[in-house]
Amino acid sequence: MLSPFEWMISKRYLWPGKGEAFIALVAGISVGVVMLSVAMLVIVMSVMNGFRGELLDKIVGLNGHAIVQAYGGKLDNWESVLEEVRETDGVTSASPLIEQPLLVSFNGRTVAILVRGQTQEDIDELGEKVVAGEIEALTFDAGPSLRSDEGPEAGAVAIGSRLAQNIGARVGDTITIINPQGRSTPFGTSIRQVPYEVGAIFEVGVYDYDEKFIIMPIPTAQTLLLMEDSIGMIEVTVEDADQVGEILAPVKESLAGRAVVADWKTINAALFEALQVERAAMGFALSFMVLVAAFNILSSLVMLVRAKTRDIAIMRTMGATRRSLLKIFVTTGTTIGAIGTIAGLLLGALVLLFREQIVQGIAFVTGQELWDPEVRFLSTMPARADPVEIIAITALALVLSFLATLYPALKAANTDPVQVLRYE
Repeated sequence: MLSPFEWMISKRYLWPGKGEAFIALVAGISVGVVMLSVAMLVIVMSVMNGFRGELLDKIVGLNGHAIVQAYGGKLDNWESVLEEVRETDGVTSASPLIEQPLLVSFNGRTVAILVRGQTQEDIDELGEKVVAGEIEALTFDAGPSLRSDEGPEAGAVAIGSRLAQNIGARVGDTITIINPQGRSTPFGTSIRQVPYEVGAIFEVGVYDYDEKFIIMPIPTAQTLLLMEDSIGMIEVTVEDADQVGEILAPVKESLAGRAVVADWKTINAALFEALQVERAAMGFALSFMVLVAAFNILSSLVMLVRAKTRDIAIMRTMGATRRSLLKIFVTTGTTIGAIGTIAGLLLGALVLLFREQIVQGIAFVTGQELWDPEVRFLSTMPARADPVEIIAITALALVLSFLATLYPALKAANTDPVQVLRYE
C-alpha cells in the first residue's frame, strides 16, 4: 500500500510539468504502444478463435461430428447400425445420409456438385439458412414421380447460393443432375440425366458448401443413384466435439471390417491443424509487441529518474526511504502499463465490434478484396473473444510493465543524496 506522500509523488510524476514536455511525450508514447500491442493481440486472437469456432460450427452443422461410412459407399441393413450408434453413450443424434459427387447442368453450363440425400428432420433444420424459396418444397413423397424418370421433373431440391450464382439458376428453374453410372442396357450403360426443380436456395456460410451442395430427400437420392434402400453413411452428433473419438470408440470396434468411423478431426485434419499452428505462431509473434511496449516504459522511467535526480536526492535528505522511492517509481511505471492495457482492451473491443465496417472501408479505399470467401471459406469475418485469453493478455501486459519498472526504480532508490547535492 502507498502512503499519502508516495501516492502524491507518483501522481506528480505521471503528469510531468510544463518544462518536462519531452518526458510527458515519452510516457504518452509508452501508453500508446502498450495500448496498440494489447489491442492487436486481442483482435488477432479473437478473430482466430472466431474463425476456428465458426468454421467448426458450420462444418458440424452440415456434416455432424462424425460419419459412419460403409466400404464401397453402400451401407446395407443400416437400420441396425443406426440403432446401435444412437444407443451409444455420449451420442446425441444419428441420421442416415447419402453423399455422392455428380454433375449438374443448366443453360448449357455443367459443373461438378455434391448431391446430399438427408432425412426430413435434417432438411427442416436447413430451413433457417434458406435465402430464397421454401424448404417445404422438398417432399418425401416416394410416389412414381420419384421412383422413375417419367414426367417433366423428379422432385424439388435445394441448392447452395454460390452454385445458383455460378449456373444462373433461380427458384422455380429446372436443373438437370447427371449420374454417369446409369442403368445397364443391351447397348451399354446409359447416363442418367434427371431434371429437378429448384425449390430453395440456401447459404450455409462456408464457401465450398454453398458452391457445391445440392440437398434432396433420401428417397429422391436413392432413386437418382440407383441405391434401392441402401444409404451411404450415418451422420453422428455427440455431446462433446473434442471427445468424439473416445465416445465413438465402441462403435468403431463393433463395426470393424464393415464400416469406417471418421470424426471431424480426421476429415478436416489439415485445415484445423493449420489453423492451430497459425494461431499459436501469431500469438507468440504478437506477444513481442507487448515486450517492446515494456521497453518503452523502461526508457520513459529511466529518463524520468535522470530528470528527477535532484528531486530524489532532496526527498532522501527530507526522510524518504529507499523503499518509498522504489514504490513511487514502480507505481508510476505500472500505472502507465495499466492505463495502456485498459485502453488496448477498449480499442480491441471497438475494432471487433465494427470489424465488418472496417474491412469494407479498407477494401473500398484500397480497391482490394480483403476477405475473399474462396480463400477464407467463410463469407464474413468472425470473432470470438476467449475470456481466458483476454485475462492472459492482460496479465502479460501488466507483468511485463511491472518488470520494466524494477531497474529504474532501483536506480532511483539507490541515489546517493551526498553525491548529487555536494555542489548545490
